[in-house]
Amino acid sequence: MVAIALVVVVLVVGVSWAVVVFVLARSSAVVVVEPGLTVREVAAQLSTDRGAPFAQAFLGDAARAAAASSYHPAGSLEGLIGPGRYVVTPSESPRQVLDAMAEGFAREARAVGLTPSTTVDGLSAYQVVIAASIVQKEGYYARNMPKVARVILNRLARGGPLQMDSTVLYALGRDGGVVTHAMLQNPTPYNTYLHDGLTPTPICTVSATALTAVLHAPAGPWLYFTVVNQRGDEAFASTFSRQLANERRLATSGVK
Repeated sequence: MVAIALVVVVLVVGVSWAVVVFVLARSSAVVVVEPGLTVREVAAQLSTDRGAPFAQAFLGDAARAAAASSYHPAGSLEGLIGPGRYVVTPSESPRQVLDAMAEGFAREARAVGLTPSTTVDGLSAYQVVIAASIVQKEGYYARNMPKVARVILNRLARGGPLQMDSTVLYALGRDGGVVTHAMLQNPTPYNTYLHDGLTPTPICTVSATALTAVLHAPAGPWLYFTVVNQRGDEAFASTFSRQLANERRLATSGVK
């Protein structure tokens, strides 16, 4: 059960809603957990609003909470907090904030039909979340995510490395940017160029769209994808030669 912190605010009868919001805002903080954020990025928001000790306690509680999660995560609550807006009152503890975010994920999972016992294409429920986190980062836009999910599932079925840049960047604490040759040699277990299969944990908070994309990926032979225009559209290919052709489209599109 999630504990609810109560803040008593005395207001004059008939006061406008704008004034109510203003008064509450002065005593509470709003943390926005966007899909794609990591637990550490959420903690950074808490550090700004509630101070570094609060944020460090939040991270410690997250590590301890992972041991009790029904998804059996690999020592991290990454990917198992729900996106949304969370009002953090002055009397709330880091653990209460974390519990609210964990319940946010539980609601999201239930809404898309994911339970701790779910299996999809040989993946456990936790592996579904891991795959969805990679879909979140690699697909970025909802329109890309279903086919990105199919690429990941196809590569897992084929065996070998997933070769996803987002996982390499996660290990370096980066979000986006060019992946260099030196980065690809980083021996971290999150380097999906050096290691086969999925990463040990999710790499970010996942949206319902990304979870649904993995749970109900469309049928298709695709093994590759790349961004092809400034709108962020991705083209998909089942052969490396077609992938190279799509990359040439990218090179002439003006995308940097």
